[in-house]
Amino acid sequence: MADDAIEQLYRFGERLNESKDKSQNEADYLGIIAAAKGGAKEKQLTAQLIPRFFKHFPGLSSDAINAQLDLCEEDELGIRVQAIRGLPLLCKDTPQHLPKIADVLGQLLLAEEGLERDAASKALMSVLRQDTKGSLTALFKHIENSDENLRDKVLTFVKEKVFPIKKELLHPQDEMERHITDLIKKCLQDVTGAEFKMFMDFLKSLNLFGPTAPSERVQELLEIVEGQADLDAVFNITDTDHIDRLMSCLTMALPFYARGASNSKFLNYINKHLLPVFDQLPEGKKLDLLKNLAESAPFTSTHDARQLLPSILQILKKYMPQKKTTEELQSTYVECLLYTFHELAHKSPNATNSLCGYKIVTGQPSDRLGEDFTELFTDFNERLTVVEELAKAANKKLTQGMAEFNKALSAAKTDSEKAEVVMN
Repeated sequence: MADDAIEQLYRFGERLNESKDKSQNEADYLGIIAAAKGGAKEKQLTAQLIPRFFKHFPGLSSDAINAQLDLCEEDELGIRVQAIRGLPLLCKDTPQHLPKIADVLGQLLLAEEGLERDAASKALMSVLRQDTKGSLTALFKHIENSDENLRDKVLTFVKEKVFPIKKELLHPQDEMERHITDLIKKCLQDVTGAEFKMFMDFLKSLNLFGPTAPSERVQELLEIVEGQADLDAVFNITDTDHIDRLMSCLTMALPFYARGASNSKFLNYINKHLLPVFDQLPEGKKLDLLKNLAESAPFTSTHDARQLLPSILQILKKYMPQKKTTEELQSTYVECLLYTFHELAHKSPNATNSLCGYKIVTGQPSDRLGEDFTELFTDFNERLTVVEELAKAANKKLTQGMAEFNKALSAAKTDSEKAEVVMN
C-alpha cells in the first residue's frame, strides 16, 4: 500500500511537470497536499512536491502552507528537515506569504537537533535574500516581543548571519539602513548592556551614520544612547544598576561629541543628580565619572560650562588640600578635575572671578570686576601650590623607585631572580 501511494505521488508530480497549464491539474496538487497525512515516505516526498508547484495554485495556498508546516513538526527528523528546506519556495514567487514563512523559520531556530537548526538557518538566509525588508521585520518582532529563549536564538542569528553581510543585504542602501535602524530602535527597550553595545556598533558601521554623516544623524545616535541611560528616571543613589548604565552610556556617547552632537542633556543630568552626591558614589564610579567629564569638557557649550563650574570647583577643593599633608594625594581625581575646570573656564571665562578670583575681562557685567575676591584667589592658589609640591615629591619618589628597580633587575642573573625582582 505504501508503495502504491508513492507511485501515485510520483504520477501527480509527473503530470504537473508535463502540464503546460498547471492550473488545470488542481486535483493532482490536492492529491499531493493530502499525502502530507500519509506514511513517512509519502511525507518525505510531499515535503518536496508541495513547494515545487505551490505558485501555480494560489487558491490552495492556505491548505498547502498548513500542510508544509505540519510536516515541519513531524516526529521523524528527515521529514522535518526536508519540509524546512522547502519553506523558502513557498514565498519565492508569492511574496505575500514571506512574513509568515520568515516568522516560522525564526521560531524553528529553537529546534534541538543541530541538523534541523542548520536547515532553518539556511532557509532563513534564502528568505532574507528574497526580501530583506520583510524578513527583517518578521525577525525583529521576535527580538522585540518573544519569550527569552526564542529572542536569544533570533538575536544570535541576526548578529552572526545578518550583520556580517549587511552590504549584500541592505539594498537600496539608504532605504534599508533606515529601516533596520528603526527596527533596532524599537527593540532597545529591554536589552542587556552587551546587546546594546552590539546594536550601537552595528549602527555606527552603517553608511547612514558614517564619518561623513551630517550632525543631525550623529545626534540621533546620541539620543539612542541617552534613551538607554534613562535620563528621565528619578535618580536613586542606591540603584547601582542605573549608575552602571549611566557610566557605560556616557562613555559610549563621548565619540559623538567630537562629531558635533550636544552633550548638554548628559551634563545637565550629571550636574543635577551625580555631582551633589559625588562622595556617596562607589569608588570606581567616581573615577569613571571624572574621566568622562574630562573628555566631555572640550565639547561643552558656554551655558553648560557656566552651570557646571561651581560644582566642579567644589569637588576639586575637596581633593586639593589647603596645607601640606601626609595623606596621599588622589592625583588621578585631581588631574581629571583640574583639566575639566580648565576647559570649562576657557568656555566661560567671566565665571572664574567670582569662583576663584581669576579676573578675566570679557566686557560683560558677569565679570564682576568691581568686587573683591582676593580671599578666594589666595585660597585657590595655595591649594594649587600644595598640589604642585605633592606632585613633585611623588614624581621624585617614582623616579627613584624606577632607578632602584632597573638596578636590581640588571643585577639579577637568572630568570627566577628576575621574576622575583618583578614580583617585589
